[in-house]
Amino acid sequence: MLKIIKGMKKGSKPEVIEPPPGPNGPSDVTVNHASRAAMPPTQLPNARSQAIRVPVSLTGEVEMEVTPMLKDVPISERHVLFIKKVGMCCVSFDFSDALKKVKEKEIKRQNLSELVDLVQSGSSKMNEIMQEEMVNMISVNIFRPLPPAAFENTGAIDGDPEEDDMYLEPSWPHLQLVYELLLRYVVSPDTDTKVAKRFIDHSFVLNLLDLFDSEDPREREYLKTILHRIYGKFMIHRPFIRKAINNIFYRFIFETERQPGLGELLEILGSIINGFAVPMKEEHKLFLVRALIPLHKAKFINYYHQQLSYCVTQFVEKDYKLADPVIRGLLKYWPITNCNKEILFLGELEEVLDATQPAEFQRCMIPLFRQIGRCINNPNFQVAERALFLWNNEHIVDLIAQNRDVILPIIFEPLEKNIQGHWNQAINGLTGNVRKMFIEMDAELFEECSHRFLENEAMTKEMREQRELNWKKLEAIASEEGGDDTIMVN
Repeated sequence: MLKIIKGMKKGSKPEVIEPPPGPNGPSDVTVNHASRAAMPPTQLPNARSQAIRVPVSLTGEVEMEVTPMLKDVPISERHVLFIKKVGMCCVSFDFSDALKKVKEKEIKRQNLSELVDLVQSGSSKMNEIMQEEMVNMISVNIFRPLPPAAFENTGAIDGDPEEDDMYLEPSWPHLQLVYELLLRYVVSPDTDTKVAKRFIDHSFVLNLLDLFDSEDPREREYLKTILHRIYGKFMIHRPFIRKAINNIFYRFIFETERQPGLGELLEILGSIINGFAVPMKEEHKLFLVRALIPLHKAKFINYYHQQLSYCVTQFVEKDYKLADPVIRGLLKYWPITNCNKEILFLGELEEVLDATQPAEFQRCMIPLFRQIGRCINNPNFQVAERALFLWNNEHIVDLIAQNRDVILPIIFEPLEKNIQGHWNQAINGLTGNVRKMFIEMDAELFEECSHRFLENEAMTKEMREQRELNWKKLEAIASEEGGDDTIMVN
């Protein structure tokens, strides 16, 4: 799991978060995470690329010329050469044809590789103009129209994402170096956040978040690392990043249920939540209830459930009082016909219960064990087995033992039904073990529940026999001649 880089020294005051002035302020920013339409470079939020001096030939095309390495020229000339190399790296190429402009592509790749080495080594400190031009070049390269997703091409909105063909970005040989350059710039100790935040602003962060819609897992992995590092280094962006991720989750929950980068975003959040101070702010608790818990209702939760479960469990470990709303939220979105999803829920439930205190357990134990009872009787043996495995957890068994007078009457009937008629022998054995544990906990209570169960069974049997008798009477009357007479059957 990623770790947050601390953004300020002990004793220093946090920066006051104010909306940036001018047209780049939040009021002028439109969040459009679904947009895959082409965006002209001049419309990019950070595209001040007109300041980059790009060498142009007489035909109007950018000249990709071989230039000396930065380390081989005098310090007084490095600034001009740096700007020239950055300008050439703004040129985009068509990678659908591997034989097209091979030389120019290689020149750009070498320039990008040299810029990465320069920033990583810290051998030449960049001034503000150089940083601005470099970030603009990065923006021109990565903030691009994404191709349609696989389900958009086929129209199979409800299709399984696992069946979609994995998309790999053809321009990755260049794009990877651009991402590596951005990462090295963000993490470099030479990067002054007071200067860099002018270029890596809210608009830049929003565009990074848009790119989590990419189908290429390599790109999402870089985005995850870069966004996490920005969160750690630029404290002024932290509330904005949390709110923007929150909006992505809302859109996923209420509109699309499609977001390739949801797992990566949740992984970032897991690290962020781990760093929350205790007691937690109210806004963080609202984020849990309004965004994280509703993420459980998605059909294909298996693609991000591990990260989601970690985030939810972190909340309960930091504030035990959140166990009740979390458990009730799981029960609210509990799957009915999806056995694989039900197994995931049971696993998450065990992790949450492992961090639950007795007082919070008592608040939700009645609806909780009604659901566990239904899982125990599930004809799918994997669901029943996972539910019975809860009794292997010592902390959960202790909570059950403390509240056995309430839990055993709820769970007794499902246990007996399994013993009497579940088709799987392994489930019968596990059920017998749980039954034995209850007998050892409180034999007298077990006998009382057994007696009550037998009485209910006898009453049910009597009602069934009476119903069958009534139907036989009706059938006899219907078969007699002159059976039009009305008869009352009690």
